[in-house]
Amino acid sequence: MFDLNGKRALITGSTQGIGKAVAAALSGQGAEVIIHGSSSLEKCRRAAQEMPGKAEIVLEDLSKEGCADRLYDKTGDVDILILNASVQVRKAWDEITPEEFDLQIRTNLKASLFLIQRYASYMRRQGWGRIITVGSVQQYKPHKDMAVYAASKCAQMSLVHNLAAQLAPEGITINNLSPGVIATPRNEAALNDTVYAKKVMTGIPMGYAGDAKDCAGAAVLLCSEEGRYITGTDLIVDGGMHL
Repeated sequence: MFDLNGKRALITGSTQGIGKAVAAALSGQGAEVIIHGSSSLEKCRRAAQEMPGKAEIVLEDLSKEGCADRLYDKTGDVDILILNASVQVRKAWDEITPEEFDLQIRTNLKASLFLIQRYASYMRRQGWGRIITVGSVQQYKPHKDMAVYAASKCAQMSLVHNLAAQLAPEGITINNLSPGVIATPRNEAALNDTVYAKKVMTGIPMGYAGDAKDCAGAAVLLCSEEGRYITGTDLIVDGGMHL
């Protein structure tokens, strides 16, 4: 089951955290993976060395205009596209600057659309493809200091709903994966604050933060033949936090 031999996968933002765990899981099932980072070639190399199988590396800043075309020129076609990279600015809603708004929308939403446009062409020609956008539990319970981030993830989910019906007849599934509180480097500082962490855990029915590997298994399912009949959905991996 979950055999991905012969498949090539690009996972954006995969030098650490959820992206890295997803890349490792796909690699473990036989996929050739492409590790992507925004600026550090060394981080990409370190992550690639930890993959069970063959891994390539690529750099591209997804907040920049024309990023989709440049990234495609570096990677070529893929069978699986995982859009995990994002920018998260923690700030009160009435203090967000136009620059911070634009940065999050460009990276979290605009880049998603144009990357899908660019990479879906090959998938359509071959009649098979898997696309996963990585969302957030904040689609359901937005953090008061991440209003724009949460909004960008809601918009990305709307994009998935829109495209799923259009791509399904061409053999392509597109789904959203929404993590809750996951113990990754992005959340390390917040979870190290024992008072804040205790407050957060009370809002999670399962009572603890997830691990990046909890998201990886879900991604493998959505990318495999076993997940071929799943499209246009939001697979929530949050210990029940959204309830």
